[in-house]
Amino acid sequence: MSSIATHELQDRIVEFLRGIGISIREEAIAADTFLPGIAVENGELILDRARNTWPGDLLHEAGHLAVLPDALRRTVGGNLHGTELVLHAGEPEVTAWAYAALVEIGLPSEVLFHEGGYGGKSAGLCFTYSLGVYPGAAGLSAAGMAAIPAQANAASAKVYPAMLRWLRAA
Repeated sequence: MSSIATHELQDRIVEFLRGIGISIREEAIAADTFLPGIAVENGELILDRARNTWPGDLLHEAGHLAVLPDALRRTVGGNLHGTELVLHAGEPEVTAWAYAALVEIGLPSEVLFHEGGYGGKSAGLCFTYSLGVYPGAAGLSAAGMAAIPAQANAASAKVYPAMLRWLRAA
C-alpha cells in the first residue's frame, strides 16, 4: 500500500471525483458491500470512510459510473449488474478510466492496483500499465472519452492516459 495515509488518499480521490461531477455521499453503510465501505445508489457513490479498506477502489467504482452513458449512469445501483453489457463500459474500460484518474490525481499505481484487488492480478496490471500497455483505452476512445495515439496525432489531442472527457455523454 502507498505510504500516503488512508484518509489523505480518500480526501484526494473524493475531491477529484466531485470535481468531475460524480456525486459522493458520505455515511455509514450497515450492510456488507462488494467493495468494503463503498456502495452505489441511483448513480451516486456512497462512502463509509471507516469501512473503506482500499481507497483506490473508489476510483474503480467511479469508473463504472463514468463509462456509462449519462442517462443510464443516473439510474444504476447495487452491484451494477448488467452494466458490463453496455458497449465500451466493461471491466477493461473501467480499469483504464480508473488508471487515468489515478494519473491525473498524481497517485502511485499501487493505490489502484492494490494487493487486495483485481482477483490476484494487481501486480500484473500494475506492470502492464507501467509499460504503457493500456487495456481498455481503445474502448474509452470509441466512447469519445480519450484519444489513442493514432487519433491524438491526427487531431492534436492529448493521448491516453489523459482524458478528453471524464464522464461519458451518450
